[in-house]
Amino acid sequence: MEYTQLTPGILVRRYKRFLADVRLASGEEVVAHCPNTGSMRAVNVPGCRVWLSPSRNPARKLAWTWEWIELPTPGAAPALASVHTGRANAWVEEALRAGRIAELAGYTTLKREAKVEGARLDFRLTEARQTTHVEVKQVTLREDDGHGYFPDSVSERGRRHLESLAARVALGERAVLLFCVAHTGIDAVAPAAHLDPAYAETLRRVAAQGVEVLAYGVSVTRDAGGAPCEAMLTRRLPVDLERLPPSA
Repeated sequence: MEYTQLTPGILVRRYKRFLADVRLASGEEVVAHCPNTGSMRAVNVPGCRVWLSPSRNPARKLAWTWEWIELPTPGAAPALASVHTGRANAWVEEALRAGRIAELAGYTTLKREAKVEGARLDFRLTEARQTTHVEVKQVTLREDDGHGYFPDSVSERGRRHLESLAARVALGERAVLLFCVAHTGIDAVAPAAHLDPAYAETLRRVAAQGVEVLAYGVSVTRDAGGAPCEAMLTRRLPVDLERLPPSA
């Protein structure tokens, strides 16, 4: 995915879930759309540098969309995290079509937003002998131990998706939970048992029942001014279903 005309600023605050005040380099303060319904734990950090994309729709109420935030990382270079949850499926689809997710290569057809009994899963991949269902979850929560965790708050919807994946396995199909890690400072992923123990317990159970759990991380290219200009899934990351953060 390529980004053009991103505008830098400093995050002032995020509020009412979908709004963010950002101070541009000119000193002007603008209101941007925040395309993220989650808690944004650890990525909603006022004072950090952010990048906004402009709207090309003159009728839209807000002219800006918050895309990226640059976060301090102790002992390392600052990390970039995407706050736009709508980008995750696009990254995954591009990686699937390019064959960069080795575990999901070789399919003949790809269907987005595939309906199954009682749910809608992000992708259905088919090939001659097998149907594979894939549910994508974006990960941006990096705790003090350096690991990434999902979810960043209680997610009953996420738990229901796990049950839907397990149901596909019971029917003889293949089912995959794919963590799309949209944070360049995360190198491993675990379920957030300290925030949503029910989700973590369900994930461990469905994994034992045959649901596969994968994690791939985004790599970001910056332009000469430091703005993100290209992002794609390239990094295969480990998943530890038993890990707890040090503070838990």
